Amino acid sequence: MNNIVFDRNKPFNGLPLLPPPEKVIDKGILLKWGLAGRALAELNKNILRLPNPTMLVNTISLQEAKSSSEIENIFTTDDELYKAISDKIKEENSPPQVKEVLRYREALWAGYSEIRQKKKIDADLIVKVYQQVKNTSQNIRPPQSLVTIKRGGSSIGAGEIIYTPPRGKGVIETLMKNMLEYLNDNQEYTTDPLLKMVIAHYQFEAIHPFTDGNGRTGRILNLLYLVHQNLLTLPVLYMSKFIIENKDDYYHYLAAVTQRNSWKKWILFMLEAVEQTSVYTNRLIDEIIAQMEVTLATGKAHLKWFNKEINETIFSQPYIKPRTIGKLLGRTSRTTLIKYMTDLERLQILSPKKDGKEVYYLNNDLIRILEG
Repeated sequence: MNNIVFDRNKPFNGLPLLPPPEKVIDKGILLKWGLAGRALAELNKNILRLPNPTMLVNTISLQEAKSSSEIENIFTTDDELYKAISDKIKEENSPPQVKEVLRYREALWAGYSEIRQKKKIDADLIVKVYQQVKNTSQNIRPPQSLVTIKRGGSSIGAGEIIYTPPRGKGVIETLMKNMLEYLNDNQEYTTDPLLKMVIAHYQFEAIHPFTDGNGRTGRILNLLYLVHQNLLTLPVLYMSKFIIENKDDYYHYLAAVTQRNSWKKWILFMLEAVEQTSVYTNRLIDEIIAQMEVTLATGKAHLKWFNKEINETIFSQPYIKPRTIGKLLGRTSRTTLIKYMTDLERLQILSPKKDGKEVYYLNNDLIRILEG
């Protein structure tokens, strides 16, 4: 690839429009595309094995939200997250970093609902996802916003500018319009959707259309596009786990496209992410289903009131409050609820955990699977 004109201290208004040159897609990439596409198809088929596929909202998607936020150096603990999603009051009073992670998950599922209705990826959808991720009313960053990307950490060179995204009147809008046309026009741009997602992810991060939150917004956009193209039934591909485990490579290959128009390693890296993530998420689903079946059999064998609906509920999130079980059974008596939870504790289906005056009940088998 020929070098392109790039100065990290100047706005990269010379960012090439999509698509990249045709010769970028070679045999090596096509081979990897085949493996990644097959793994993704297996995942999509496996999702439908779940008795209630949307139960993944509070399991795999929560892990995705946590890892995606960690890439941006926003850290929280599983314990804080599990408590928050099991109790609305706890969620409202959570630390800021917990709320950031939960907003990511909410933005993902709000985007999923909207794309199911609108049947397209457009600028309005992307802006809404960003606004929910960042809890802001901001839109595309204005021309006067002097946004730069700086080297993080505390080592030598920390704080120096490593990239200055495009800037100027209409510049970002033109680049975004081109990217969306590339994603949506399958007649003009006949590249396979999986490859389009990989290529457009670089472009979105290089455009850097918002003042902050571009990484998380871009990773949500990846999942929404796969759903839009019917490659995924639900946006539950846990890609952020792979990215955070290979964070240096992720940023290195992003920079290589910018500085040298070197697409191949970036595309191969992202296809590897899709393949490995699909295999990993498939394993999670297999283990969740197997554990659900054993737990259901155990509960029904020992408890007259235990049923399929209750079993699905306790596998819908790692922590659960007694009143959730009570609502399912139409019982609100504190004495009755204590009996139910004691039954589940005796069988080691759930275990109690005190947090001040509150008591949460943990599905340790589900936690083991999610954190394994």
